[in-house]
Amino acid sequence: MQNLKNFIDDNNRWTLLISRIAMTFPLSQADVDSLARTLDSKLSPENLYCDGEISRAEANRNYKYLTRVAQELEAYCASNTLTMPTVYEL
Repeated sequence: MQNLKNFIDDNNRWTLLISRIAMTFPLSQADVDSLARTLDSKLSPENLYCDGEISRAEANRNYKYLTRVAQELEAYCASNTLTMPTVYEL
């Protein structure tokens, strides 16, 4: 679950910049839905490759990390009776 926790912490740093409430455990269904949307956004080709500003190797590392986050989120959902939304970019 460490990748998921790191992802949430990073996401919280950004959301707090625009005065939204930080996400904490235990996650609600709304939190899970939001995380899945964020994962989809980060996995889109233009975001994954930072509009061509990073190397293929770095994009692959980002993809693997985001895939692990999605897997941990799915496991969290399964163990907490939450519905895992589809992450379309996986």
